[in-house]
Amino acid sequence: MWALTLADPDVKQLTPTRSAGRQIRVRGMVQGVGFRPNVWRLAMQCGLAGQVCNDGEGVLIQAWGPAAALDDFADRVRSEAPPLARIDAVECTALAGGEMPNTFSITESAAGAMHTLVVPDAAVCAHCLADIRNPSNRRWGYAFTNCTHCGPRLSIVRTVPYDRCNTTMGAFVMCEECRSEYDNPADRRFHAQPTACPVCGPRLWLEDTSGTQLADSSAQALQLARDALRAGRIIAIKGLGGFHLACNAVNAVAVALLRSRKHRYDKPLALMARDLAVVQRYCLVRPTAATLLSSSAAPIVLLPITGNEQVAPQVAPGLRSLGFMLPYTPLHQLLLADFDTPIVMTSGNLSDEPQCTDSEQARRRLSSLADVFLMHDRDIANRVDDSVVQEVSGVARMLRRARGYAPAPLQLPRGFERAPQILAMGGQLKNTFALVKDAQVILSQHIGDLEAAAAHADYARSLELFAKMFEHEPAAIALDLHPEYLSSKLGRERAHEQGLKLVSVQHHHAHIAAALAENGRPLSATPVLGIALDGLGYGADESLWGGEFLLADYAGYERLARLKPVAMIGGERAISQPWRSLYAHLCAAIGWKRFEREHARLEVYRMLASRPRASLDSMCMAGVNSPMASSCGRLFDAVAAALGICPDRASYEAQPAIELQALAETASPAPDDAGYPFTLSRLADDMLELDPAPMWHALLEDLANNVRADIVALRFHRGLARALVHTVAQLAGRLGTKSFDSVALSGGVFQNNLLFDAVQAQLSARGFTVLAHRQVPCHDGGLSLGQAAIAAAQLLRPLQVASETLACA
Repeated sequence: MWALTLADPDVKQLTPTRSAGRQIRVRGMVQGVGFRPNVWRLAMQCGLAGQVCNDGEGVLIQAWGPAAALDDFADRVRSEAPPLARIDAVECTALAGGEMPNTFSITESAAGAMHTLVVPDAAVCAHCLADIRNPSNRRWGYAFTNCTHCGPRLSIVRTVPYDRCNTTMGAFVMCEECRSEYDNPADRRFHAQPTACPVCGPRLWLEDTSGTQLADSSAQALQLARDALRAGRIIAIKGLGGFHLACNAVNAVAVALLRSRKHRYDKPLALMARDLAVVQRYCLVRPTAATLLSSSAAPIVLLPITGNEQVAPQVAPGLRSLGFMLPYTPLHQLLLADFDTPIVMTSGNLSDEPQCTDSEQARRRLSSLADVFLMHDRDIANRVDDSVVQEVSGVARMLRRARGYAPAPLQLPRGFERAPQILAMGGQLKNTFALVKDAQVILSQHIGDLEAAAAHADYARSLELFAKMFEHEPAAIALDLHPEYLSSKLGRERAHEQGLKLVSVQHHHAHIAAALAENGRPLSATPVLGIALDGLGYGADESLWGGEFLLADYAGYERLARLKPVAMIGGERAISQPWRSLYAHLCAAIGWKRFEREHARLEVYRMLASRPRASLDSMCMAGVNSPMASSCGRLFDAVAAALGICPDRASYEAQPAIELQALAETASPAPDDAGYPFTLSRLADDMLELDPAPMWHALLEDLANNVRADIVALRFHRGLARALVHTVAQLAGRLGTKSFDSVALSGGVFQNNLLFDAVQAQLSARGFTVLAHRQVPCHDGGLSLGQAAIAAAQLLRPLQVASETLACA
């Protein structure tokens, strides 16, 4: 127990008296963020006595004093919470009167209670920033300065409970001064597990590719690193949740060299700049984006290129936006303190591998990529990638949820209060997993594509860590229907070994359920129409889906409409070679002979005529490695290839669609140009089918008439948006009194803000409520949330039926 009697001019003097008592329960993300010391400060300022402790439900406060002071205190507990806290509920109940103690104390966590909550890693706070910039402060220039308001969390945890000895800081014994701060509840470093200083904490150095140290001090290491960046050299930097590769972003030779060494030729590179003023010289930074960049999460934010200055064109070839972040650790702040231009800050890995986290691994894997290594001796326990966010119509929408956001939980909507504990395994690409506990969903950080061995190993390790951290014992496991997803295979194995219920969830239903959950749609709400557009997902009929209209709630769905299926010639090769999708679409919409007869003068004809068409046709006729897919992602690939956008090879996921959008954004056609037409027809099973055939006729006619490529790209976007909204209207009319008033938009295609904005605006104009993603990605990174919500709904159904039966009786 810490009984505080420190002198403070703001603290009212306490005297024993008969007074009112109140118990205050605070729920949310309130442990490990300096909440108890903050409560003590507020209690002393309000003239109250009592105690505060952590327990398995959050923070518990017992306070005595005048009723008015108690009211003021309860209000301030909520309104003046520490920066990293997130309060979900404050519950007040009266305590029996009695003699008031003469102190307010912070007590140890309740015996046997869970005290393992780990909050997200947080960017360096203003106070710590002031410390490292102040020559008279003992942490001046120290690259590992932190407090309860900032610093490493998830990235350093090895096991539970979240005590220093169970983190990678356990290797560093606190000096007397750090221990004094750590033990003092009035200090902002009270119980900050990673607290350190130059005397007792991690150290920084610079080494060459042979491991020889090049500097005798941290200050010299940082100066030599800056000199190397200015000289066009590439630096491997050991950061918070992994290694980065850095170079001067305005040096075209350095950027080209980095791309060549890394074998990453087209995918855009992330940037870091010293401050907002530097970013604004290159990009438009609106208020929402500025807030995101400066937040404790400090994500990469995608920003439109509109500045007067330019980075090297190789940073983001073919795109009209750049991904910027600000320095989020003291190390980055010190490195860029006098660096007046942006630097590339991309993941430290070989192409298609997860970023390195271990120093020895980095020396082996990155020695051919980097010229020097900026290293430190604090181990990284958990790989935590940089989060990525984009602003769409003034709203921040998550593209990758990791550093700064995970593992902060999301509250499930009303009706899920009695949901059992569930483990949701997520998908194959952009994997995250999720835990359901106490009506919340705890999402992991972005794990990545599980086909990479290192990512799969991270996945298995993180599953074990999260189970311990949150004392999670699932009653069921939820997974994707796809039989070959590695996440689903592992989920089935676990369910069999542990005797757990298994809930298989259709891919696009999970997308829609994720949108429902994060928008707070109650469990008992009527179904919405979900539009799920992506590359592909395994359908309930064992075919490949990717352009779906589902009437859905958490409990189930009905497939009402789809994009017309087209062959994926060559299977997965169709994803990396967009010309295959173009050929398949043109054959389906027009037929090769007619295409040849009418458009043999076009470059797109000459490009396709040189391909092995006879072999492709034979594969399609025999149904060999050419599955039919209602994929919107492959439609984008086909249109991009028709315009000459990477037809032979997509070097990163969704490159054709991303560059097609960028091209469309340069166009300025007439406002009344509605775009290319699609047709909507009814199939024998009463399903509606959206057919792009008329679009292809119009697009080819425009190419024949030498219409500019940017106009063609924009007309495709506008026409598709109009066709999607028309399909929604037709379905609403067909359903009559059983219709819907809300439409959920999900799937990776809706990362395209040009398409998203158009669909959202047109649906809203027709009176529909649009439900879209903000806190989790619309792509497969959000699948685990949807899987968790669907599994919870299915497991709650027997309880709901039993409750309704009792009510009727």
